[in-house]
Amino acid sequence: MKYFILTLTLATLFMSSQSQTPQSELVLDSQATLGEGAIWNHKTGTLLWVDIEEGILNEFDPETAENRSFDMNQRIGTVVPVDKGGVLVALEDGVYTFDLMEEKPAKVAHPEKGIENIRYNDGKCDPAGRFWVGSMGLDQKEGRAALYRIEADFSWKKMIDDVTISNGIVWSPDKTRMYYIDTPTQKVMAYDYDNASGNISNPEVAISIPDSLGYPDGSTMDSEGMLWIAMWGGQAVTRWNPETGRLLERITIPAFNVTSCAFGGKNLETLFITSARAGISEEQISRFPESGGLFKVKPGVKGMKANFFRTNR
Repeated sequence: MKYFILTLTLATLFMSSQSQTPQSELVLDSQATLGEGAIWNHKTGTLLWVDIEEGILNEFDPETAENRSFDMNQRIGTVVPVDKGGVLVALEDGVYTFDLMEEKPAKVAHPEKGIENIRYNDGKCDPAGRFWVGSMGLDQKEGRAALYRIEADFSWKKMIDDVTISNGIVWSPDKTRMYYIDTPTQKVMAYDYDNASGNISNPEVAISIPDSLGYPDGSTMDSEGMLWIAMWGGQAVTRWNPETGRLLERITIPAFNVTSCAFGGKNLETLFITSARAGISEEQISRFPESGGLFKVKPGVKGMKANFFRTNR
């Protein structure tokens, strides 16, 4: 009888724990080769995201489940909304403004001009509206890439050098810290951030991620100052305390390579998650057939509004 009571108690606790774990849902079976760059446009109520390798910019409306696609005719690393309308996209041959209605791109900057076999990767805007965009070598050779800051007039400055795969740029709610990921390092770096100047200083390791969890990819910040990171090869998104380096939560996603995440929807209560079919075997695709899809989950915490690019042109 004692054994039965103990077993029942443990089972009850397990079921209670499972019932409290948020469950993800596939919202778009896009089968993207390399879905990435999720960001919520709170003005339009749509999610922007990209398929890097296919050169596709996407705009997803969760109310209608409609996904508009725009062919950029080259690799696209990331996208951010612009305060005056339209978006800023980092294509393989430069940074462009793009009007989603007229579908007209216009090149405005190219920090990596003249560097062969390289492309832009993840990027986001800081609280003052500057665009930070990183790069990576197509051969993923160590130390070939960098992180750049692009100003309102489209002038630019190299901010971090000796990067391999630039990813996961976010800022703390109080605008005093910037967090940045160079994926192969398995680390999240923290910098003191000055919102007035856009300068960063005093780099230190905020989070060290065990190899068993996968590789840290795109990230986002919630309203409590906790960091959400998509795990490439880890079938999950994870929540971390950047002040203590502690893992707080892991939510499984039915995709082998999870690539980026962004809070959106009403009251910013929904976490949208991109994934990829690139880099996995046929056997892994058979185990994770929804890989490349767009997912959502309600983790029980709200996000922050995305920063838009502020241009003076």
